Amino acid sequence: MTVGLGGLLALAVPEPVVAVDATLRAWGGLEHRVARRSSSTVWDAVAAEDGLAESGTAERLTQVGPTGLRVLVGESKLTAQRRPPTWPEMFGVIGHLRSVYPLALLDLPTADSTSTWRALGWSTVPVLVSRATVDGVQHTLRLLAHMRAAGLAHVPDRAVVVVMATSPSVAREVRAVEQLARQAAAELVRVPYDPGLARADPLDPRALSKATRSALTEVAAAVIDRCPVEPAAVLGPGSSASNGED
Repeated sequence: MTVGLGGLLALAVPEPVVAVDATLRAWGGLEHRVARRSSSTVWDAVAAEDGLAESGTAERLTQVGPTGLRVLVGESKLTAQRRPPTWPEMFGVIGHLRSVYPLALLDLPTADSTSTWRALGWSTVPVLVSRATVDGVQHTLRLLAHMRAAGLAHVPDRAVVVVMATSPSVAREVRAVEQLARQAAAELVRVPYDPGLARADPLDPRALSKATRSALTEVAAAVIDRCPVEPAAVLGPGSSASNGED
């Protein structure tokens, strides 16, 4: 979803768009969704420190997708020299990248930690991805309710819920739960099953089915509609905005 959406946004936005593997794990990240032109990963971005705020450094560390999306892939090694970053290190990387790229997409872990809530709290457009099952959508509904109860109502108020089908057919019961989620969030979009999304291979959104491209375009439009005209208006890491730790 991150690379598919980012690939479309890279076609629509005049400035470079970056997608960052912020899952903090050593497997199953964005590295499988983009062709590698170098061995650079998010760990190299951590090591670059303040130099990452320079466009040349950022460009050198990212991979480039077929539509121009820049991708900072996760670190898959667990050695004395390389490892996935910690949350404080990741927030530093994101802060530096935001000074180079006006639009950044973060592939976050599941929303069951304080740090993920914090990231959702200061994100401009929270995109919550759910499987197209009754349990999957209900979990998203519970998350939205918990965030409202915790004083983070601004997250569900601007959240885009994406319900992704994992098989060609979706149970009728899912549609009823989707209606509840549609009322709890700013917008809901169903993305149909597509073998191109299911395979862990480099992804070109232009090669997906027409129905999938249409759904992803709807998600991209929802994201762009909620972005401010001036990037400086966006709150980022280290701001005084409410987050999951407040």
